[in-house]
Amino acid sequence: MTLDISSAPIASDTTDHAPPGRRPRAAWAQDLSASLVVFLIAVPFSLGIALATGAPLTAGLAAAAVGGIVVGLSGGTPLQVSGPSAALTVITAGLIAQYGWQATCTITLAAGLLQLLLGARRVARTALAVSPAIVHGMLAGVGLAIAIAQLHVVLGGSPQSSALANLLALPAQLSTPHPAALAVGAVTVTVLLGWPRLGRLPGRYGEFGTRLAKVPGPLAAVAAATALAVALDLRLARVELPAWQPHGLAPDLPHGPPLAILAAVLTVTAVASVESLLSGVAVDRMSRRTGDLDRELRGQGLANMVSGLVGGLPVAGGAVRSTANVRAGARSRRSAVLHGVWVLAAALALTGGLRRIPLAALAALVLVVGLQMVSFAHIRKVHRHREFPVYLTTVVAVVLFGVLPGVALGAATAVVLALYRLTRAHVDVLAGPDGSFTVETHGPLTFTAVPRLSRALAGIPAGAEVAVVHDGSFLDHAAYETVHSWRTGHQAGGGRVSMVTRRQDDEVLDPDGTVRTGSSPGPHRCRAWTPWAGHHCIEQQEDPHGRLLDGVRVFQLHTAPLVRPELARLAREGQAPSQLFLTCADSRMVTSMITNSGPGDLFTVRNVGNLVPAPHEPGAADDSVAAAVQYAVEVLEVRSITVCGHSGCGAMKALLDGVHEQPGRPTPLARWLRNGRGSLDRLRRIPAEFTDRPAVDLTEQLCITNVVQQLDQLMANPAVERRVTEGTLRLVGMYFDFATAQAYVLDRESGRFGPVEAATPAAASVRQERDTPGRVDGFEQVPATGTTAADPARGEGGPGLAA
Repeated sequence: MTLDISSAPIASDTTDHAPPGRRPRAAWAQDLSASLVVFLIAVPFSLGIALATGAPLTAGLAAAAVGGIVVGLSGGTPLQVSGPSAALTVITAGLIAQYGWQATCTITLAAGLLQLLLGARRVARTALAVSPAIVHGMLAGVGLAIAIAQLHVVLGGSPQSSALANLLALPAQLSTPHPAALAVGAVTVTVLLGWPRLGRLPGRYGEFGTRLAKVPGPLAAVAAATALAVALDLRLARVELPAWQPHGLAPDLPHGPPLAILAAVLTVTAVASVESLLSGVAVDRMSRRTGDLDRELRGQGLANMVSGLVGGLPVAGGAVRSTANVRAGARSRRSAVLHGVWVLAAALALTGGLRRIPLAALAALVLVVGLQMVSFAHIRKVHRHREFPVYLTTVVAVVLFGVLPGVALGAATAVVLALYRLTRAHVDVLAGPDGSFTVETHGPLTFTAVPRLSRALAGIPAGAEVAVVHDGSFLDHAAYETVHSWRTGHQAGGGRVSMVTRRQDDEVLDPDGTVRTGSSPGPHRCRAWTPWAGHHCIEQQEDPHGRLLDGVRVFQLHTAPLVRPELARLAREGQAPSQLFLTCADSRMVTSMITNSGPGDLFTVRNVGNLVPAPHEPGAADDSVAAAVQYAVEVLEVRSITVCGHSGCGAMKALLDGVHEQPGRPTPLARWLRNGRGSLDRLRRIPAEFTDRPAVDLTEQLCITNVVQQLDQLMANPAVERRVTEGTLRLVGMYFDFATAQAYVLDRESGRFGPVEAATPAAASVRQERDTPGRVDGFEQVPATGTTAADPARGEGGPGLAA
């Protein structure tokens, strides 16, 4: 069956995540499959969270069912899956210990109502203003507290009321472990950590392991531990599932100080909301969608109200479940809803099997989840942004004092650190070989920096030529008066002073060395090309030619002295690039930036649509690209050719719109686009795919399919065919997504495009020319006839536009 690619898909709430051209039945099948995968993860996870909080185990299943069904139907992030939250485990456990289970359900209901009101006030994005160091520190602290508590259960004991008490009691527990519980916990942890690595086994074991690893790791770990306990008839505490009974529409009110109860409601609201919204943003990025965070917050609030009424744990969006949902190929909110239905069915029909699960297995599962909440990637990122003190303070405070005091201490540390940086300025005095001086200031110059600034300026000899370079940060009145007074006195003594501002919106350095403010005459207020981001000022639009010349002047002033020796060497020795880079003429495509290359590295050919005209193409032949390819291959002797497409390509959109087939005398653009007819034909037969996600729309699928087709058409060039046959030339397919700044490389083994950081075999091909001779990335060498036959090894003819 071949579908008509000229018809645009109709977007709806249930099909907006389906790849273009997929029938609704196929989308239903994807959602059904994804829901089963998430269900198999959610059941053991929900039971483990309930165990860690001290709530009835049915409360975890109730929260998972409510989160899946209610948030799935009403949330603003369709692919997010909600349920009991690991981040709320410590909070919920403390509430149950202080107020009791039914009163905790009332607090959950109140928190849900508050979330509903906040969502109605459309303040969801305000929650994202919390420092990432505090958020990650809170999650890491909660994870450590969970792990310490559940370690007691794995050792055969019972957790204490606080993380500090658990730490103090841990040595005694380690000295008297329960052998059976420890063995079950060890099996659970071993299977959980080793399950994803089954595909790395050698030979046939690896193929079998890859198929086996499709079963969710948490399910496999709990199943293995349960089988061990049943087979050896171990005497262990097991899951107890009491008859589920909602505590009614008149739940027990918590007894205690009103302020403490209000603080509990606010804590549950804040943590559940922040986790759900951050997870929602991450899921939107993974699924390349833009969700409605306010609607998501309202959906989370409604779910917490329902969960509190029926006796469930607090609900929040979960990164583990949501990531599994996206990776399993979910297309719409149906997958989350179906997952909730399966959890509800399991709670009602599978109680006999669930009662066989040892508590030590669930505790080991939650222990691993808690440790995984301490992310070293987050630590590196926080350290890179110099916010590690905030992160560490939050982690330690959450473990020792609880979530709310820990977050408060983390926020206080963040404020102190911000004030320190606001008042901290560096002043450096650099002496030049000609007797001149440069005074460089970094950071905001406030009254606190005046003593340091005065000492630096006073040390400059009278009569010297001085350039004061400020980085454009804040300059208060005291610092301004200090600099101005010194400048007046220095100039009166025969010295020269020039004031330079490196970057600031309303005071910038122009190429002639003068300082201009926003009211000064000049072509524009933002400095030409440096930094290059955000150049959309009104003056640029009015005078683009002046903008270009200003950029050239700044290059001559700042960049030319730095690159002149390298360019002089290239002028003497001539160019010797190792690669030909063929890409689109799109202005957003900056080849040197995405390849981290410099002068002399790439021989670049750019045209509309990164097309390689095939010989004897009727009405579309063009020799300019063929000439450039021949020159690169035969004269420059490049060792690789990369064809790079990009997202949102206008040429691909024009091909889909049939611009090349419009009646009448063809325009030059229409004649040129006829070189893409082979890509359209390939799209109907064997469309290219990504390894980690579906194509966003039909245009993107044509963009990556076009890259594969152009690699094929390159083989029609005799010089290319000869070098590839000899094994001295490598062909590489690449795709760049602007929205995520992510490069994808064609994997020659799977024939799919994978992200560069995934370390696929083809990912290293841009920098290392070492591979099987005579092979083109993504498909075997075939006669160059304008199209390429499907390669069974690539699995072509599978799910896509053609079935």
